[in-house]
Amino acid sequence: MRTAYSVETVRTAERELMARLPEGALMQRAAAGLAAACAELLGRVYGSRVVLLVGSGDNGGDALYAGARLARRGAGVTAVLLAPERTHAGGLTALLRAGGAQASPDAAEPLIRRAGLVVDGIVGIGGKGGLRPDAARLAAVAEESGAAVVAVDLPSGVDADTGEVAGAAVRADLTVTFGTHKPGLLIDPAREYAGSVRLVDIGLDLPDEAALEALQHVDVAARLPVPGAESDKYRRGVVGIAAGSARYPGAAVLAVSGALRGGAGAVRYVGPAGNAVIARYPETLVSDKGPRQAGRVQAWVVGPGAGDDVAMVAEVLEADVPVLVDADGLRLADRDLVRGRTAPTLMTPHAGEAAALLGVAREEVERARLTSVRELAALYGATVLLKGSTTVIADPGGGAVRVNSTGTSWLATAGSGDVLSGLTGSLLAAGLSALDAASVGAYLHGLAGRFAADGAPMGAHDVAEAIPAAWRDVRDVRH
Repeated sequence: MRTAYSVETVRTAERELMARLPEGALMQRAAAGLAAACAELLGRVYGSRVVLLVGSGDNGGDALYAGARLARRGAGVTAVLLAPERTHAGGLTALLRAGGAQASPDAAEPLIRRAGLVVDGIVGIGGKGGLRPDAARLAAVAEESGAAVVAVDLPSGVDADTGEVAGAAVRADLTVTFGTHKPGLLIDPAREYAGSVRLVDIGLDLPDEAALEALQHVDVAARLPVPGAESDKYRRGVVGIAAGSARYPGAAVLAVSGALRGGAGAVRYVGPAGNAVIARYPETLVSDKGPRQAGRVQAWVVGPGAGDDVAMVAEVLEADVPVLVDADGLRLADRDLVRGRTAPTLMTPHAGEAAALLGVAREEVERARLTSVRELAALYGATVLLKGSTTVIADPGGGAVRVNSTGTSWLATAGSGDVLSGLTGSLLAAGLSALDAASVGAYLHGLAGRFAADGAPMGAHDVAEAIPAAWRDVRDVRH
């Protein structure tokens, strides 16, 4: 599992480690890893041109010491000092002794345009807000120049703890981060600025509980429900789908398509789209008697394409089993009813739906995804999966937020969320916790989207059909 820690936790771990090491040893570890990554990106170090954008403090020191290592290998390295009076003295001395040079910001533009590599050592992980004008101008020149841009620990101008980007920021091709990932490297919009991320181990001793977790193949494989020798369709779990309307029968069909591929043994459907569902998926158990009379289920999915059926949403929320609420169900669900539930509730809004539930503008949710998902989970007392380019999942009790980035931009297509709801609801019925069902569902859905698209447009039904391939791809890691 990939983990990310807050700035405060990282700073504490760094102080504890520095107290046990010779002075400057920790910075040298970071600089060695940074220089190795830069050399790999350059391919040929000797004769290459490298520009360091150097701010104050340790971030700039890391860049300077790494620049000194590249200069000793024959690179032409120039440090542009954005805060000359607060430049890391030891790092600058090392660079100049290795044959490097220094320059002022006024002289930097032509140097950057001739460089093959620009190293962003402007602001460290403690920085807040966007870049100052001088730094913003040079960051823009670097982006236009065609040079590869490497960020030191985190792209300057992004918030390490939240992933927010409050103004101008560096857009990196590669971010070399030290000790652990920072939340901003895994969450949009900051993730878009980080490029590829390379983690350099510098020996930090970090606590067990992280601020952020990202499942990988092996973690998902360990959570996949697998039927035993004595399993039957009921022991594997039954998921109920209360969805669709005369206007949106397709939402019901798509939710059922995801549910049939999510690990539960059977799918019950309740709603006005029964004919459409049974025509496409004859294995579905269709009922027209309402959720209470549909038969026993281990979890419900309610809301996709439900229109204004408030009674159906309320009836499902009164059931004493896990419930996933999506789409129209989010709009129709009574907050007090959700908060009063004793069984787990999982809400799956996109940014617009989350904004409506929080009473804020959509742009605010998109700007502060981590803050928004935590607030929504606390407000409703529910696990919340906030959909987007990076999906984030929070439990109401706090703890680590999970993030998923297996998806593709091609998943921004009508009905894709309905497939996710069915898939995730099926995992709930199979016995996964709300947090695990949401995490595994998002992971498989994103991977299926990649497989289905393969670089071309696709529909939601293609995503559903690719879920078994994604499941097998994950499962095969264990063999």
